[in-house]
Amino acid sequence: MIEVAPSIVKNMKSTIEKHTLKGMSFSNLQNWCVDQGESRFRGIQLFEWMYQHGINDPREMSNIRKSFRDYLITNCLFETLSIEQILSSALEPTQKFLFKTLDGLFIEAVSIIDGVRHTVCLSTQIGCNLKCDFCATGQMGFSRNLSSGEIVDQLIHVRKQTHQPITNIVFMGMGEPFLNYDNVMDAADIFHNQRGFDLASSRITISTAGILPKIEQFIHEKRKFKLAISLNAPDDVTRSKIMPVNNKWSIQELIHAGRAYSKMPRREVMFEYVLLKGFNDSEDDAMQLARLLKGIECKINIIPYNASGGIYKRPDEQTVNEFAKVLSGKRDTYRVLVRRSKGEDIEAACGQLATKSQENAHA
Repeated sequence: MIEVAPSIVKNMKSTIEKHTLKGMSFSNLQNWCVDQGESRFRGIQLFEWMYQHGINDPREMSNIRKSFRDYLITNCLFETLSIEQILSSALEPTQKFLFKTLDGLFIEAVSIIDGVRHTVCLSTQIGCNLKCDFCATGQMGFSRNLSSGEIVDQLIHVRKQTHQPITNIVFMGMGEPFLNYDNVMDAADIFHNQRGFDLASSRITISTAGILPKIEQFIHEKRKFKLAISLNAPDDVTRSKIMPVNNKWSIQELIHAGRAYSKMPRREVMFEYVLLKGFNDSEDDAMQLARLLKGIECKINIIPYNASGGIYKRPDEQTVNEFAKVLSGKRDTYRVLVRRSKGEDIEAACGQLATKSQENAHA
């Protein structure tokens, strides 16, 4: 049993009594303002202040009348996270952010700058219950889902701490996004909204280990965000060894869902494949993967493993290049990309830093 410090309990009680505005959607924020006796336009102003400008102090919201600003100060909560630590890579312009939640737990986000492209990787849960064998987050267990406000606050903090405009968002941090579906979609909608972060839907990618019912819901709702499915193996026997979720929804079911997504207008599913040395990186594995994806309009993102301890290792460059070469030689309608790991010197694999911080907090 984890004991919660009295100071944290006191902080939780004080915030529970307040309205948490961060994470509220465009329409919900307008409706909330009407419920408080204000106009819907006041909700639009609040939306812009919080998300477009990243302002958490109502005293800085200059176009809102003072009496309502005073009400907001007394009754509302605007900030859901605090920055605990920022680690900067000495190898490339990559930074890892460790955040602390109001209930004393830890999550991570990573900022990756590559030329004019600035990608931020966001977490969606504290821990994860899928228990993928190679993932640091999977080893820490599951605490809870992040609220939409906690997801959005990660990006707001990163934006304030970095100078280059954010161009891309990937939901590939701690947790399984589709097991926190509603909050993730609410956050993505805020990122896409012109009065929020104004990011094109094609620049927002949501990655899943294969939660088939939610993938089907995502397709049924005709969501315009990009979809990435983590395969990490070319057959069910191999995949089930490292991803227990495969025992529930097979590779063929995921391939079928990915094909359905790619048939939608201006959609192209991405299949992610983490290369693990001596496990799924052989020429035969590449040949099986090519046959599996034949005829699907998609991208294959090859990711050399970013070691986080444990039994799995990163394959050497020759193996990575040979794997990609075999795939490229067999390609039909798919494109092959190799994503080089970033931030290896700052433990940028998801969950490494948060796990250590959580252990230290309860040592």
